[in-house]
Amino acid sequence: MGWSRESRTLGKVNVMSGSKFWARGAERQRESEISNGAQVLTGSLTAADHCDRCGARAYVRVLLPNFLELLFCAHHNRQYTSALTKIAVEIHDETGQLARAAA
Repeated sequence: MGWSRESRTLGKVNVMSGSKFWARGAERQRESEISNGAQVLTGSLTAADHCDRCGARAYVRVLLPNFLELLFCAHHNRQYTSALTKIAVEIHDETGQLARAAA
């Protein structure tokens, strides 16, 4: 069975690329500095930093042993904190800002 040019409909396909994700990880890695052989996270999280799980504002930055960083909102930090504390090299937690904002 052949397809005629008229019977084929080409739709626009939205393809998500991982390049933005990996570029963001590389950019975060450049923002951190190496001190005494250990990588240390620098800088505060801003409103431009978003949770890697849901896209909400990030308040926690986690450095993994392979030098990748993960960002989490307060909710997902609470959800994954037990697992993250076992594998993380460093955890930078700014959830205290939420208590000050509510006061």
